[in-house]
Amino acid sequence: MNVNTKVEQNIISSVTGNIPGLVFRGFRGEEDYPRMHQVIHGSKDADGLERAETLQDIANTYAHLFHCDPYQDMLFAEVDGQVVAYSRVWWAMEGSGKWIGFQFGNVLPEWRRKGIGSRLLLFNEQRLAAIADRLTEIGQMPEDTPCLLDNFVNNTEVDRVNLVERRGYQTIRYAFDMVRPDLEKIPDLLLPPGVEVRPVEPAHYRQVWEASNEAFRDHWGYIPDPWEDFERVINDPDFDPNLWRVAWQGDQVAGMVLSFIDKDQNEMYGWKRGYTENICVRRPWRRQGLAKVLIALSLHALRERGMQEAALGVDAENTSGALHLYERMGYHVVKTSTIYRKPLKR
Repeated sequence: MNVNTKVEQNIISSVTGNIPGLVFRGFRGEEDYPRMHQVIHGSKDADGLERAETLQDIANTYAHLFHCDPYQDMLFAEVDGQVVAYSRVWWAMEGSGKWIGFQFGNVLPEWRRKGIGSRLLLFNEQRLAAIADRLTEIGQMPEDTPCLLDNFVNNTEVDRVNLVERRGYQTIRYAFDMVRPDLEKIPDLLLPPGVEVRPVEPAHYRQVWEASNEAFRDHWGYIPDPWEDFERVINDPDFDPNLWRVAWQGDQVAGMVLSFIDKDQNEMYGWKRGYTENICVRRPWRRQGLAKVLIALSLHALRERGMQEAALGVDAENTSGALHLYERMGYHVVKTSTIYRKPLKR
């Protein structure tokens, strides 16, 4: 068993005894990607999720992890050598100074309600506690730092909802998936004076990333996006900066919509959908209608690519009025997710 911490050893030593052949182990590197892929696609229908990850997507994600060592921070459940579940944790510091431990777990439907999901969740919590303790021990985090555990769960994931609620997690926030069901009647709008949209070149990527982080600083639960996550985006097989609409005034980024098309998802579900995401405007350019213009330009760009609908995700309680803006632009709520949270016991 390739497991490297005392916490993990404690979990493994308490294997659920009523499932013959069940063992827990750590991450084995790239050889686990196909097994993870099978669990993802073997679970999505039961959980009401439209997932279309490929092996290439998984490899790209795990090549750009931040504050996560998969050899320490993952646990796999096998039955007779077949992976039936796995989990992973990572962490980040909120702009407010809170330490947040993030986590997920995937269990094949036929192996649920047997204690495996509970074991993975226990591992996640204990591993995150160990990480927080270590950060305090080496002086990277003050002892009085508020430490919290988060789970982001789609409301269609009934089994996961039940599990986290049994473990004492409470609802703190909601998020919506929204869809504009057609790309007709897109308004033609004018940019504010002095602002223009220009093509994004590779030399601009870091400036766009920095501007995005600055613009989202005012939002609830703000956590700066690490450069590693931006690298994951630009290394995605579907990455196409020609779909981005970035507004400039002189040499300053004023705002942006970073659209993309998930070709694998469209093929799998028979959609012609594009995503208008990372919608943000920096403070000096707010309340000038810039976000609305950039969304309209992005919808036009998606239609030019043959798309027939557009989607996005939004914080349900966004204080900038984003939800109402998106509704005025023709988007409708189609799905709700919940952020569950509880204090970390250390």
